[in-house]
Amino acid sequence: LYAKKIASIDAPFPITCFCFSQSVGNSMINQKAPLEDGRSPKEKPQYSELSYLVSRQCLQREDFNQLSQYERLKPTALDSIGTSVRNVKCLATIKGFFPILQWLPKYSIKNDLLSDMTAGLTVAVLQIPQGMAYGILAGVAANVGLYMAFFHCLVYAVFGTSRHISMGTFAVTSLMTAKIVVTYSSAAPTLAMNGTDDIVSALTPTDSVMYTPIQVATAVSFVAGMFYFIMSAARLGMLSSLLSEPLVSGFTTAAAVHVMVSQLKDLLGVSIPRYKGAFKVLLSVRDIIEQAPNSNLTAVYTSLIVILFMIFMNEYIKPWLSTKCRFPVPAELMAVVGGTLASYLIGLGPNFDVGLVGLIPTGLPAPQFPPLALIKAVAVDSIAVTIVGYSIVMSMGMIFAQKDNYEVRPNQELVALGFTNIVGSMFSCIPTACSLSRSLIQHQTGGKTQIAAVFSSMIMLVVLLWVGPYFESLPRCVLAGIIVVALKGMLIQVYHIKKFHREGSLELFVWCVTFLSVVIIDIDIGLLIGVVVSLLALYVKGWKTYYSLLGTVPDTAIYVDIGSHQRAEELPHIKIFKYTGSINFANKSNFKKALYKETKVHQRANVSLVPRYNGETTGLQSTKTVIIDLSSVPHVDTAACKMLTEVKNNLEKLNITLLLSTPADCVYDALLHAESIGEGGFHIFPTIHDAVVYAQGNESAV
Repeated sequence: LYAKKIASIDAPFPITCFCFSQSVGNSMINQKAPLEDGRSPKEKPQYSELSYLVSRQCLQREDFNQLSQYERLKPTALDSIGTSVRNVKCLATIKGFFPILQWLPKYSIKNDLLSDMTAGLTVAVLQIPQGMAYGILAGVAANVGLYMAFFHCLVYAVFGTSRHISMGTFAVTSLMTAKIVVTYSSAAPTLAMNGTDDIVSALTPTDSVMYTPIQVATAVSFVAGMFYFIMSAARLGMLSSLLSEPLVSGFTTAAAVHVMVSQLKDLLGVSIPRYKGAFKVLLSVRDIIEQAPNSNLTAVYTSLIVILFMIFMNEYIKPWLSTKCRFPVPAELMAVVGGTLASYLIGLGPNFDVGLVGLIPTGLPAPQFPPLALIKAVAVDSIAVTIVGYSIVMSMGMIFAQKDNYEVRPNQELVALGFTNIVGSMFSCIPTACSLSRSLIQHQTGGKTQIAAVFSSMIMLVVLLWVGPYFESLPRCVLAGIIVVALKGMLIQVYHIKKFHREGSLELFVWCVTFLSVVIIDIDIGLLIGVVVSLLALYVKGWKTYYSLLGTVPDTAIYVDIGSHQRAEELPHIKIFKYTGSINFANKSNFKKALYKETKVHQRANVSLVPRYNGETTGLQSTKTVIIDLSSVPHVDTAACKMLTEVKNNLEKLNITLLLSTPADCVYDALLHAESIGEGGFHIFPTIHDAVVYAQGNESAV
């Protein structure tokens, strides 16, 4: 049947092809030429034992479409909507919206429960000190971080698709929230928060309203949740891919510098003003240096002891014990308990003027809605928090998903973060993200599902109901020491400079600009600058397209770059131009310039030397055909088609024929559309060799 179809097509030029194995083909293509002094080159490689012979007529793309029964698919908007509606399955949609309904019925109590309980207990031990520390870092009360460890973990377990990430406080988002809190609040952090207190009062949105830090923080959380829902509705789940590795590395390293500087005042026991806007890191460092002589020596010694203890535990004890048992050493909790006991027994607060955490009431906060006036005020500032939180969650989620071979759905993660932040905003919680350290611990201790997070939440509930007040004597310098040591993982990312330098100057430039912008200016503005620079770097990479002239290795009908393969020869009177990348209105001029430069057809003399594989030349040869290989072109727009038409017309004036080969179906459709509006009229071929045979046949006919 295939032979009959071939015979029915009026294509006068036959094609014969041979097959080689990859290793033989590469060795033939790259075989060194005979030496000028007469020495014999390497022995000629043998043909592969596997071979084939194809003899068919030369086909243009239109002829090939008849054989393959190619059909352009142009579904209308109504067709797409109808298909989507027909594919909707009610139960599957519900399970997709509530992922817990997918994995909970399959949960193995025998195989997974003990592992999840162990992981949940371990994570809860970390949640207590980290929640308190990062709550204070965000400019709110310490118990806010404990609320997050309860509410956020429960909500994410219902809507999230990652099995291992631990939701709650995170240093970077806490610091970004603190910036917004300082900007819009006018009171000290709210400390009296329990089930009977009115945390967020009903305020009239006037200019004279004094908002508390927790009101501002919950408003940011609510707005972030709304942004997540909007992003999910717009199917922007892959937005985090715009944040390149150099950008994320530079940003998190600089954010770690911000966090460390913010903790220096507690480490030294001094008071400095909190700055807003640009250069606040530099101004804070200046004030700390000026206040250093007034440091509280008791706070300094306590901080030093905590830092040395944490370093010793992390660098020596934890690695050693990890080979003995799976349960990690709770060094952070040990530091918190030890610091609290020492402070209570010695009286560090009243006797030595060391800052303490203060009142931690029992119970859960009453649900309250953030002030509506604040929601509008913090909307713009919340965008950066939203993007960073989602990027961290997706990055960690994808890491664990690849390790354990399961799927994390980006758009569902947006839904999960939306519900987590909005529900949390009604219970005195700040914007959430996953913690890198807690997530790693949850995975390493054998956590299988988000049941581990549920167990962690239950333990945090016990802490909130009964244990919290016992930590009121905890010195703030102890929490500051824990935070500073925990920043090591982000601070050592400065060594990534070497890696990015090896990868390319653009990657290094993005890292340096992002880092310096965040440190010197501010977190949100620095992130914006980093995103812009990263996108510009991506654009520059796309602008630097690859193009070359192709030649054929004798007796193979294989076409390769003549600049890379020594035995490749240009065909007489034929120039084969290969271009990699999209062709559109932005780079059409560059494409035309590259085409004329490589083929030299823009020269009126229209003469070029054709190199043989041994470096000699065949003499003056006149170019009669230019073939453009479109196999690596994923997209062309109308402007590109118009430009190709102009090139074809210009070449025809020089008696040169333009042929196009190997376009993808979408590119071929675009070229056909150009013909329908008066552009084009191209000769298009399914392979380069078809175009070559056609060109050689036309030349022979002439």
